[in-house]
Amino acid sequence: MGILDKMKSMAGKDKDKSRKVSDAAERQVNQRTGGKYEKQVDAAQQQAEGKLGFGRERGGGPEHQ
Repeated sequence: MGILDKMKSMAGKDKDKSRKVSDAAERQVNQRTGGKYEKQVDAAQQQAEGKLGFGRERGGGPEHQ
């Protein structure tokens, strides 16, 4: 089961857990790419979360700057 399949199956059940999985996937991709595509990865994460129904507002918090 891939990460997107896991997120999709959890999206209807536990949105907080789905967000944690999404954040973990984002961190892992950024780590493996050395942060080179951080903005693109963040945009993709936002789109995926929105389509799966657990999107969130991105504020100016330190974790997303």
